[in-house]
Amino acid sequence: MDRSEIKGILGACEFFRGLDPADIQEIAGLCAVETYEPGQSIYHQGEFGVRIYIIADGQVVLERSVDLGARKATVAIGMLGQGRVFGCWSTLLDEPHNFMSSAHCRKETRLISLKGADVRAVMLRNRSLGFKVLERLCLMLRERIQAVYGAMERI
Repeated sequence: MDRSEIKGILGACEFFRGLDPADIQEIAGLCAVETYEPGQSIYHQGEFGVRIYIIADGQVVLERSVDLGARKATVAIGMLGQGRVFGCWSTLLDEPHNFMSSAHCRKETRLISLKGADVRAVMLRNRSLGFKVLERLCLMLRERIQAVYGAMERI
């Protein structure tokens, strides 16, 4: 995947859509591309994480294991496709983070990954960009929290 394809994916994803092209260019310089096979795990619940992921193509399921004493379950809390973002949000706030869910690929998947600390450094240098990113983060987290509540009701 070349730099112009990465910029196109970033510019269209839910997290960075509508940002200034110069900002997208800077963020694209922080990116790595990762490829996963169907059934392969990206990360597991409880592991320490530092990366944010954007789905270039493919499909990722987010699952949460819960232990309610007599009741134990693993429940899907999200099925994410192209342009969706997941991973370590806390790193944008300079906080350590352990994953609260696991992420597995449903089909062959290409991801763009960024270290949250690197994105944070860009946000601190460019406060306007930082505000826009945090605003989008709040909206995405609201959606994820609603999905988790819905999943918990199915247990």
